[in-house]
Amino acid sequence: MIEIFYLLLLGSFTGILAGLLGIGGGIILVPTLLWVFQNQPQINQNHLMQIVLATSLTTIIFTAISSIRAHQKRKAIQWSLVKKLAPGMVLGTLLGAFVASSLSNNILKIIFGTFLLLISLQLLIQAEPKAMKEFPGKIGSGLSGFLIGNMSALVGIGGGSLVVPLLLWFRIPVRNAIATSAACGLPIALAGALGYVLVGIKNGLGFTAGYIYWPAVFSIVPTSLLFVPLGAKLAHSMPVGVLKKIFAVFLILISSKMLISNLL
Repeated sequence: MIEIFYLLLLGSFTGILAGLLGIGGGIILVPTLLWVFQNQPQINQNHLMQIVLATSLTTIIFTAISSIRAHQKRKAIQWSLVKKLAPGMVLGTLLGAFVASSLSNNILKIIFGTFLLLISLQLLIQAEPKAMKEFPGKIGSGLSGFLIGNMSALVGIGGGSLVVPLLLWFRIPVRNAIATSAACGLPIALAGALGYVLVGIKNGLGFTAGYIYWPAVFSIVPTSLLFVPLGAKLAHSMPVGVLKKIFAVFLILISSKMLISNLL
């Protein structure tokens, strides 16, 4: 079995960064799990990226529940927006999992590398979207949710890095945008996990359900949840703005390496 120590360490690191910088777990988990899972005999290497993405999304189910509870105590979640976005998100995420199942490891790495590069640049520049007047109706909300869900399944994230800018674009206050985004992460993660189970039933090996590698999930989740409060505490005593820029540069290096190695 893959060294549990590395997975526990990954969970701790993910939790600290989430609490300290407000960084979504998938952005950290996907490249790290890719490194941990490579050349492991119990991981089907022909479907390495699918297993990485599925495992990342499954861990987000648990962290999303914890985050929702925390934000709900402060009554910051705008559930009316979640209800508008969630149906499209579920459909988009399910479709994304089915699309991902037919793509090669290289293509999925390129998709994730490109996404990570764009998110890293956003984190580095701290650009804010120009605000629009009002939130879209059912069709606009459904389409927005569908596109966010689809991309989330292809890159193994809970969608926070996409939902927050969308909500800010429509003049939702930052506090509510972050909380509502956390609530949107649950339907995305649930649909993603289900989708990857359905499409990966015939391709898994031991300890997997479809494309989900459960030992990693059960190792990462407890330590991640345990260390989030520590990260949040550190955020009050450290230069978070500077740390975000340093971390963004680090992510740019990771994404660049991933793109270069898979494009050349």
